[in-house]
Amino acid sequence: MRRGGGIDRPYSPQEFYGAELQRKRENKGLTQAQLGEMVVISPQMIAHFEAGRRKPRPEDACRIDQALGTDGFFERMRRSLDEGRFADHFAAAAEMEKLACVIKTYGASLVPGILQTEAYARAVFRAGTPVYTHKDVERRVANRMERARILDDPNSPVLWTLLDESILRRPIGGRGVIAEQLEHVAEMGRSGRVRVHVLPFSAGAHALLESMVTLMRFTDAPPVAYVEGLRTGRVMDDPDMVEACQSAYDLALGDALSSEESLALLEAVSEEYKR
Repeated sequence: MRRGGGIDRPYSPQEFYGAELQRKRENKGLTQAQLGEMVVISPQMIAHFEAGRRKPRPEDACRIDQALGTDGFFERMRRSLDEGRFADHFAAAAEMEKLACVIKTYGASLVPGILQTEAYARAVFRAGTPVYTHKDVERRVANRMERARILDDPNSPVLWTLLDESILRRPIGGRGVIAEQLEHVAEMGRSGRVRVHVLPFSAGAHALLESMVTLMRFTDAPPVAYVEGLRTGRVMDDPDMVEACQSAYDLALGDALSSEESLALLEAVSEEYKR
């Protein structure tokens, strides 16, 4: 999943598509010329696809799937390039989530999107957009709920979430909405589907104060880290940077409450809001 010798810069959705195409082709032991011959495309065009400079036509993507035995993966991804389901800075990370075997995420001020309820996500989108339409908000909420479907599989990905206590104390959407949201996270933790930890205020300074971060591991590709700020995000695949993010996550996790203590706190605060 690396590009350009580990260049530390954001992926665009098209670059991510190209990186996956290159990886799958190389795993099959094919050259660009060989793949081009199989799908009736010039090797130069395959090179453009892999560099993220061009995107294949839908029918090309179907033939690529047939040649590489990828079960419609590139056809589905090709459609997503036109749909614009996510902000450009997050689109590549959203695709990576689907491929990850382990995801570790830290929420600094918000419940991570993959664990948000509809009502909570709706409140977040409305607050972050000065002028919005109901249709646009509902589209974004639906996309966020679609992301969470990767958790329907009881085994993969393994998901860890680390939440700052400020998330529990900010009544986003009102008392009823935040109560439902905290209860949802606690239920996911109690079910064993998600490992949940809370970083309490009493921990004081900790290693992740500066940014939210998501770490992703894959069965057949190097790990990546994704960090995000206001209207911007960044996928990092440089090994040193990924290791630094992992170390910061581990340090912060060491300052967090135990899983049982965290779930009990989520449930207690949820009940407080209900009263």
